[in-house]
Amino acid sequence: MKKKPIIGITGAYVNHNDYMEGVYVHHDYHKSVAANGGIPIILPFLNPEITLETIGLFDGIILSGGEDVDPQFYGQDPHPELGPTIPERDLAEMAIVQYAIQNNIPILAICRGVQILNVALGGTLIQDIPSQVNNPIQHSQKIDRSRDTHWVTISKDSKLFEILDSEIVRVNSLHHQAIDKVASDLSVVARSADGIVEAVEYINSTTFTMGVQWHPESMASTNPAMNNLFVEFIKSCMKVPAL
Repeated sequence: MKKKPIIGITGAYVNHNDYMEGVYVHHDYHKSVAANGGIPIILPFLNPEITLETIGLFDGIILSGGEDVDPQFYGQDPHPELGPTIPERDLAEMAIVQYAIQNNIPILAICRGVQILNVALGGTLIQDIPSQVNNPIQHSQKIDRSRDTHWVTISKDSKLFEILDSEIVRVNSLHHQAIDKVASDLSVVARSADGIVEAVEYINSTTFTMGVQWHPESMASTNPAMNNLFVEFIKSCMKVPAL
């Protein structure tokens, strides 16, 4: 029997009555992994050293959504509209990115995930789209997260185009931060109408390393193209490394 790939999904802490009481990710993440042949494991954020000791257990990594990235990690002071941050999570996930890339472990980075991917590789962020971008569209939708809300244009020479099989797609949107300066190892492969970076891919890599600003996990059960992101990601996690 072929071994199912084990997918580590980074998590945040859920807050209840002002206390952080447990590791949390939205159930759409692990449902999308399981539905496409992977075994999902939710990762707590620990110190980077202990975190890296766990990465060898996984065949692929999903960097999930959540709170804002602390701007200290890209050399900026906090903007007045910066939301809650957890620096310990940032440090753990930046260590995961570096380790995964160096060891050819596939990465699918989602929403906050694409932002921490960019920061880990030397990029910066827009800390608050509504106050820092001219004429932005709505990126923090007021409808259910499973519903699409705006258009994204995709580069035809990208892996993302191959997966979604379209140059323009509708996506959901649940963020107020976004990539600003793009890390030199990343290529922008999708943008929204207001110019916001919506997807990136790692340059010159044969390992699946992709980030999207939307939440495909919340569209996957009803949208075959979005589900195909998980199909291809998990397929990439099943490849046996060369001896």
